[in-house]
Amino acid sequence: MADTELLDATFAALADPTRRAILARLAAGEATVTELAAPFAMSQPAISKHLRVLERAGLVSRGRDAQRRPRRLEARPLREATAWLADYRDYWAESYQRLDILLDELQSVDPTGTGRRPARPNGTGG
Repeated sequence: MADTELLDATFAALADPTRRAILARLAAGEATVTELAAPFAMSQPAISKHLRVLERAGLVSRGRDAQRRPRRLEARPLREATAWLADYRDYWAESYQRLDILLDELQSVDPTGTGRRPARPNGTGG
């Protein structure tokens, strides 16, 4: 899967609250489908469908332990999504810094914050 396809699949998988809850549970350690289904008011087949979406996105892998087939969290796609989002975090941080500079400039012209320039010493205003 290409990087952009993996990123698309990651965000599509994360769009669903049930899948996010499953990932949060798997962050604590591997679990079987039965264990993952326990806190939800849905069937095991419904949980299995969510797990297939997470597996296609590379967020979950399936292990084998005798008769158990535990699922485990795979962090690489989350790391890649975080790196992609970091670019936008940097963009917004720079935008806020520019806004702070503009606000500082405006406040130096209008230190009262009233939208009017300070009165001149002779009382004539702005």
